[in-house]
Amino acid sequence: MKLEILSPEKTLFRGDTDSVRLPGVVGSFTVWPHHAPLISALAPGEIRYRNADKEEKLDIQGGFAEIRDDTITVCIESNE
Repeated sequence: MKLEILSPEKTLFRGDTDSVRLPGVVGSFTVWPHHAPLISALAPGEIRYRNADKEEKLDIQGGFAEIRDDTITVCIESNE
């Protein structure tokens, strides 16, 4: 899957991932390959994304995510 994490200031991550865990406003959820299309508001929390055996984490204050065609686009308010 392709993941792109964008803030108003810059692109924070762009690359391939095996899974992504997002802090949805009604609870955290994990996106796997071939996930159904979805748009979700994000609550303050942590994005976790995994590629092979490496997991990365990013704290966010909220935002939105769109999942479509094995592409996840996350627009966050700020990570500072």
